[in-house]
Amino acid sequence: MALPSIASIALRSVPGAFILNSGIGKLDMDEGTAGYLHAEAVKGIPALEEMDSQQFGKLVALGEIAVGGALLLPVVPNRLAGLALGGFSAGLLSIYFRDPEKTEEDGVRPSGAGTALAKDSWMAAIAVALIAGIGASAAKKSKKK
Repeated sequence: MALPSIASIALRSVPGAFILNSGIGKLDMDEGTAGYLHAEAVKGIPALEEMDSQQFGKLVALGEIAVGGALLLPVVPNRLAGLALGGFSAGLLSIYFRDPEKTEEDGVRPSGAGTALAKDSWMAAIAVALIAGIGASAAKKSKKK
């Protein structure tokens, strides 16, 4: 197995640690926090409305732990880690774009309420870079030639 490149480490470690920490922090969330997260998620993905808030909160916590772990574990290929991060950021961005309170009137620029979610566009960009092979090691690149 080739060593990960510096680019791959940089692309994976920062969002991985952030997302893993966020998931661990959500494991013991109270009912009010779970209800708030659930209500926000329903704005982006209406099909989640039928799910119990506490169950949703646990799934979010476990999902964040799984995505963060996949990014931090070097045995997980970049493309697979990128797909996990891409799915995660797509869910967050769907909330951002579907909630008019989160954007300015143009529907793109973040309002004050949307700034926290707008940053998730960076995670989507990192996911694209991982999927496209930006963080591939030099050994893998020379093998392809």
